[in-house]
Amino acid sequence: MKGKRILLTGAAGGIGSCLARRLSAEGARLCLTDINEQALQQERQAHPAGSVHAVAANIIVANDRDKIMTEAQRALGGIDILINAAGVNPFGVFAAQDAAMIQWTIEINTIGPMLLARAVLPLMLEQNSGQIVNIGSTFGSIGFAWFSAYSASKFALRGFSQSLRRELADTGIEVTYIAPRAVRTAINSRHVYAMAAEVKMSMDEPEKVAGNIIRSIRRREKERYIGFPESLFVRINSIMPGLVDRAVRKQNIRARRHAENSG
Repeated sequence: MKGKRILLTGAAGGIGSCLARRLSAEGARLCLTDINEQALQQERQAHPAGSVHAVAANIIVANDRDKIMTEAQRALGGIDILINAAGVNPFGVFAAQDAAMIQWTIEINTIGPMLLARAVLPLMLEQNSGQIVNIGSTFGSIGFAWFSAYSASKFALRGFSQSLRRELADTGIEVTYIAPRAVRTAINSRHVYAMAAEVKMSMDEPEKVAGNIIRSIRRREKERYIGFPESLFVRINSIMPGLVDRAVRKQNIRARRHAENSG
C-alpha cells in the first residue's frame, strides 16, 4: 500500500477507522471522509500531523461529493483506490420501519458508493489504472429476516460491483467486492447484539476484518467473503435457497422478539 493514493469513506468509525490506521501504517496516502465531522477530526488527530487529509461530507449529496473529489485530488494529486466503507444497518420489522430510514439505507449503502465510483472513474480511465473497492456483507448474498432494507442495499451493491467489473474488463481498473459477516461495530444497536447473543451469531472484530480487506485489495481479488461457515452458506443459498429457508427458520423466530423491541 506504500504510496497508494486512497479515498476512504466511512472513515470515522468501525471498519473504516481500522482501515485508515492500517493503511496509514503501510505508507498509503489517505483522504478520509465521513458524515460525522467531530468523529472524523478525532480520527485525523490519531494520525501523524499532515499524513492524512479529512473531508466531512455526506456522500449522497451532490455538492458534498464534488467537495470530496476536489479535496482528494488537491491533497493526493489523484486517486488510485476508492474504498466505499460507509454504511448503515437498520434492524427491525420491515413493515414497522420508518420510510425515511429505508430510503436512507439504500442511499448510503448503494447509491452513494455508485455515484462515488462514477466520480472517480474518469480519473482512473485517464491513467488506465485503479481499484474500486465496495464493502458489502454476507447479508448481500443471503437475505436475513429483520434486515430487509440492509440486505436489499447490499444485494444491490454486489450486483453493481459485478456488473461494473465486467464493464471495465478491458481496462486497467479492478472492481473488488468484499463481504464480511457480522462485525462488532457501533453500526449495530443493542437489540442487534442481544439478538446475536441469543441465536449465537458469529461476529468478527473490525481490526480482523480490516486486515482481510487490505489483503484482498493487495491481491486485487474480484470477490472475497470473510468468515466460515457463512462463506459456505453464501454458495448454498445461491443454488438451494429453500434449504437455507428451512435452516434459519427457528433462528428467525427467536430473533423476532428483538426485532419487534428495536422499533
